[in-house]
Amino acid sequence: MSITHHPSTKEDILRYLLQQGEATAQALAEALAISPQAVRRHLKDLETEQLLEYQTVQVGMGRPQHVYHLSKTGRSHFPEAYDQFAIGLMDTLASSFPPDQVASILRQQWQRKAQEYRAKLGSGSLEERLTLLVQLRRLEGYMTESQRAEDSGVALPELPDGAGDRYLLTEFHCAIASVAESFPNVCDYELELFTATLADCRVERTHWMLDGEHHCGYLIQQV
Repeated sequence: MSITHHPSTKEDILRYLLQQGEATAQALAEALAISPQAVRRHLKDLETEQLLEYQTVQVGMGRPQHVYHLSKTGRSHFPEAYDQFAIGLMDTLASSFPPDQVASILRQQWQRKAQEYRAKLGSGSLEERLTLLVQLRRLEGYMTESQRAEDSGVALPELPDGAGDRYLLTEFHCAIASVAESFPNVCDYELELFTATLADCRVERTHWMLDGEHHCGYLIQQV
């Protein structure tokens, strides 16, 4: 569905949030070179149209700020021709090559992506690397979060003494959801992607949208 019925500034706001994942009104004003007051008027309109949502966060000793991101409805306003292209490409591969060759092609793609991620994440702590990984995934169209597993409210087995930290990586929006619905095995390669990216960790899938859950989740434990 096109969003051409929105004024240009509103479209710019939506596209900025799509690309950056989230932003405050001040950040949007600076990026779009308009006043914060004008941005807030547009944000209010977009919120009324249910195209975006926000979370309230405390920054230092100042007033709480709203951090905006696209809602599911907001994402659905963007053209999805790339989904159809990807699905068509997968259909072509599946009809042109044996399953083991298709699997090899997909695995090579994820291995290249993992190499790219590792180069960008560096060698910091697991928490620091996950923070950067979340930012990278959001830039790619995923709505991703990470938090310590013990703070998530998810029931998990107790760790033995000396075990490494555990985190939950959660994705509420999948940039390849349409492809995954047609070719569920691509999700296996996403698990491999995270495992290869975080080579010093054990990565397990805890939630899966294709199982009817509202998000995909991965338990990541340093070993």
